[in-house]
Amino acid sequence: MKIKTYIKESYNELVHKVTWPTWKELQNSAVIVMVASIIIALVIFVMDLFFENLMDFIYSLFY
Repeated sequence: MKIKTYIKESYNELVHKVTWPTWKELQNSAVIVMVASIIIALVIFVMDLFFENLMDFIYSLFY
């Protein structure tokens, strides 16, 4: 009986109380996430490239 009540209350909340984003808001959010992901990936790439070159330089001094 508790499970049935839980499901009914959950459905009621999802249908009547939750504010769902519009299609346009969802698209805007997706674009923001993609742009942020690309920027973060580029920053990590540049850092990796910098440290790789730094380590190559340091190793070349000793070997």
